[in-house]
Amino acid sequence: MTRRLIVSGLLLCAAATGQAQEQYELNSGWKSMPVKEVKLDGTKISQPQQALNNWDAAIVPGTVLTTMLHNKQVPDPFFGMNNNRIPDIYTTGPEHYTRWFVKDFTETAPAADGQVWLHFRGVNDGCDIYLNGKKVNAERHYGAYLRQTYNITPFLAKDGRNRLAVIVYPPAVVGDPNGGQGGDGTIARNVGPQYTAGWDWIQPMRDRNTGIWDQVTIEKTGAVRIKDPHVVTLVPGTRQPEGRQAPATIQVTATLENAAATTVTGQLKYVLNGKSIQQTVTLSPKGFTKITLPDLLLENPRLWWPAGYGPQNLYELPLEFTANGKVSDMEAVEFGIREIQTTWNTHTRSREISVNGQRIFIKGGNWITSDAMFRFSRERYDAEVRFHRDMNLNLIRIWGGSLTERPEFFEACDKYGLLVFQDFWMSGDCNGRWVDPKKKEDQWTRRQYPNDHGLFISSVADQVKMLRNYPSLAFWCGGNEITPPQDILAAIKDSILPSLDGTRYFFDFSNSDSMSYNFIGGNGDGPYGIQTIEHFWAHRTFPFNSEVGSVGVGDITSLKRFLPAENLVAPDFAANKVDSVWDYHKYISYNNSLEPYGRAKNLEDWANKAQLVNYDQYRALMEGFSAHMWDWYTGTIIWKTQNPWTAMRGQMYDYYLDPNACLYGLRSGSKPLHAMYDPVNKIIMVVNNTFQYHRDLMLEVNAYDMNGKQYPVEQLFVEASPSSVQRHIELKTKLDALKEKKGLFLSLRLRTLHKEILDDNFYWLPAADGQYSGLQELKPVKPTITAQRKSKEIVVTISNPKDAPVAFFNRVSLVDANTKNRILPVFYSDNYISVLPGEQREILISGEKVSTAGNALVEVFGQNVATQLVNIK
Repeated sequence: MTRRLIVSGLLLCAAATGQAQEQYELNSGWKSMPVKEVKLDGTKISQPQQALNNWDAAIVPGTVLTTMLHNKQVPDPFFGMNNNRIPDIYTTGPEHYTRWFVKDFTETAPAADGQVWLHFRGVNDGCDIYLNGKKVNAERHYGAYLRQTYNITPFLAKDGRNRLAVIVYPPAVVGDPNGGQGGDGTIARNVGPQYTAGWDWIQPMRDRNTGIWDQVTIEKTGAVRIKDPHVVTLVPGTRQPEGRQAPATIQVTATLENAAATTVTGQLKYVLNGKSIQQTVTLSPKGFTKITLPDLLLENPRLWWPAGYGPQNLYELPLEFTANGKVSDMEAVEFGIREIQTTWNTHTRSREISVNGQRIFIKGGNWITSDAMFRFSRERYDAEVRFHRDMNLNLIRIWGGSLTERPEFFEACDKYGLLVFQDFWMSGDCNGRWVDPKKKEDQWTRRQYPNDHGLFISSVADQVKMLRNYPSLAFWCGGNEITPPQDILAAIKDSILPSLDGTRYFFDFSNSDSMSYNFIGGNGDGPYGIQTIEHFWAHRTFPFNSEVGSVGVGDITSLKRFLPAENLVAPDFAANKVDSVWDYHKYISYNNSLEPYGRAKNLEDWANKAQLVNYDQYRALMEGFSAHMWDWYTGTIIWKTQNPWTAMRGQMYDYYLDPNACLYGLRSGSKPLHAMYDPVNKIIMVVNNTFQYHRDLMLEVNAYDMNGKQYPVEQLFVEASPSSVQRHIELKTKLDALKEKKGLFLSLRLRTLHKEILDDNFYWLPAADGQYSGLQELKPVKPTITAQRKSKEIVVTISNPKDAPVAFFNRVSLVDANTKNRILPVFYSDNYISVLPGEQREILISGEKVSTAGNALVEVFGQNVATQLVNIK
């Protein structure tokens, strides 16, 4: 449930005066040219009358490589081995990827005290800016994570025809992409993304993501501009998601910039829930003043909760500065009312997280970035974060070798209820935690990266101000598996965060003892490869594991998107043989985990069997952690849940936003209220990850053989206390005899007193010898499948005949009727489902693409169900 509360009265008033803030993005019509092909300097290029003959169309926001790809100057680096065909900046030298970007736009000089501002939200790494023949920045800008703002009022052309010209320089140190984590490590001498020199899950970005990679905007205000507003919410006590709430305190501050040469007196104010808060302010000429408004005690606030625990209520606070009866500037700040607390759990010896006074068991995913070439969009962010919500996760960690995620990402996390754990830009691999023969310099030298500590500190302060209003932002972290150098760490902890954002806990580094006491040894995270199902339940790992994961190859449809036809060959584990293109795309071995399902006939069969492993791996991972909630663990974060390019490991959906079985196995294992089977102790358990007390739940346990014959095992009423896990039924003697030769299916269900199914969990268990011999002999079944469009959703119904075997592991896809290609992204209420004899399952397909998909079909196939294409009624 998401509810947005818009307080619009002040917005209408501001609009009526004609003086409200106006802002637009310069996101089209850019042109570009390599610097080596341009003979003119910036003062000449930026003159509107200067011809730009044969300049390339440019993609802004975007990187140099994005523009080159758009103009077909390089092949798609995400397909096959194409990335090897693109010259690397380490070999070519920086000039090859140094480019001019030019944009013509119309904006007349404002009247009276009006001001026009130019904002850059991200340029990697350096740039010089020219407008209408004049240089805008006095000194060259550096810093991928440092926003830039310029008052361009005096530079605007009288006739309104303006030309902006920006020369963008690559990072000063590009590093040798020698196959190490971050190549030779020197990429970390910059204050920028480290993965661009390559990692164990990605090949190097050949331009190191040089470019105007984030938004460029024009903003128009009066003499006074509002900068960096900050909304803090205080929610004392222990709250419930429903019912009337005790008051919450709203604290608002903002910096005001007076661009005028005279003193300005006016009012900074906002109205929220009918209450007006304001303060009269006198501002000195050409100066900045931080203003703290009086606190607002908000009655009966609608609170923001993480996914699975309550609604994601959002408010909008219209902050404005008025002088002489006119609105000089206004900024609408969206925020959520919530408070995040942390305590040390002395039993688990790890950090415990609470929201609004209620402790939350953390089920998280590690995130790199949405796209390795920085091709970001609000729509893609929304889809990816929604996938994480659909996996029943409640936290996303932004890994430190990448970037500070964009506001649009945090907006999606606010909407879907994902807490965010944001690393700053350090990694133990590059920054010297370990001895590494791939690295150019020793640990002592690397420990002091980056070269410019002041730039790092300034960038942290700037990014904190940009992101601190988002309720989803829960934690800051010094870096991935290492702290920043001591002076940077001290500045963050002792100065920046206390003064700019005193409400969030700061982790020194991602697997520090303040997060999870390392009593096991090693690095404090992992393992990363495939494990036995029993391992996740029986093997105790770190009590709040920041990185633990497994495999993640997509199905045959996904593989065909980025593998050339000649490389569509299944890996041969027995011969220890993996195709070189698979290896290039960072395939992580499934070892012999597919062998119990029978030797693969071809790649399609191999990929289908891999989905069985995918589902089982991630369901078991989260069930194993949940089974020991508050005893061994306070949370875990999966490495990793998405890929920013076409890699073959650690992903719940592929780069093209096509989910695989990992997503739905994790969705099942992460359900807030969930019945699960402990394969080690042969016990049925119920985990309740909500604040509600569930009474009179019917727990149904049934076994089915390979012919579909039912063997009722147990049925009893159970209770589930809030935020707890309880053991209920011991099944060893009942199951062993049934599964001895062929294996069996195990169905667990939780029902209400009205027989509504709250949880439906379905296992396939091997025979006594560990082989899935019964699955290999499973008889085909032909279920009846229908698809019907209802409002903005498509309802797919799969009905299995009464006397048939289980219709096992069915993949549902929405496809284009003409091409038969999957329509992406769309969202399924569940997938890779099994239908018991005589029963039916409904799957809801939703998303924007469902509404616009005119000529579409539903495709369904399973392990013993032949492919069916179904018309949508």
